Parts: sequence; structure tokens; C-alpha cells
Amino acid sequence: MQKLQISKTSVSPEITLSPDDNIFVIRGNSSPEDVRELYYPVIEWIKIFIDDVLDGAFPAFNNEKPLKFQIDLTYFNSSSAKFLYDIIMELQRLSASSIPLIVEWYYNKEDTDMKDAGLDFSLLADMEFTFIPKTD
Repeated sequence: MQKLQISKTSVSPEITLSPDDNIFVIRGNSSPEDVRELYYPVIEWIKIFIDDVLDGAFPAFNNEKPLKFQIDLTYFNSSSAKFLYDIIMELQRLSASSIPLIVEWYYNKEDTDMKDAGLDFSLLADMEFTFIPKTD
């Protein structure tokens, strides 16, 4: 499966989805004018990828090498939240199928709202996240 790479802008995050490298990252600020234009291709890519993983096309993900998905946002607007929820619910399909998965939620140590948002997503998806405080 081809890697998906979207460069960040001042209003949209860097998105890197690379199964061969086990790099799955959404990083930056997410407040694009047209949130659908940004996230629809990402969600479609993730759906196909997860279908492939569930069909056994990526046996490299195991207990020694779990799939690691990093969400490292400094800000996201309410429109982006809906699409982040959709992405997390797709990831939940892996978790429900016992595919080893780690979701890392990064937040600024001072930003309790961002941590709380991650906790909310974790609860909604019934998945455990790893919360990683940043000091920058």
C-alpha cells in the first residue's frame, strides 16, 4: 500500500501514514477551512489499510512490533474533531480484532483541555491511549 503524505500548513496538520515504516502521525494544527477536503482521503486510506490488515496483508504488526498511531495536535477545531473521531473509530476495528495497536496522544503539559479531549476519544472508542506530555 502506498504511503500517504500530506504536508502541514498554518491551518492543517502534517499527516504521514506509512505502513512499511510503521509511521502513522497526525501532527500540528487542525483548523482547515474545508475539513472534508483534508480528511476524506485520509479516512478512505485508513479504511482500506485496516481492511488489508484484518485480511492479513500486513502480518508485521504483532506484540513485538505493534502498530503505533500518534496524534500530536496543538489545536483542533470542532469540525476536525468529528473526523478525528472517525479515524479513531476506524482504529478501534483493529483493537477489537486483537491487532496490537498503540495510540499515542501528545499534549502540552499546560494544556489540560487537549489531554481531556484525548481522554474523551479514548472513552468513546473504548480504547486505551498512551498520554504523552510535552514541555515545549
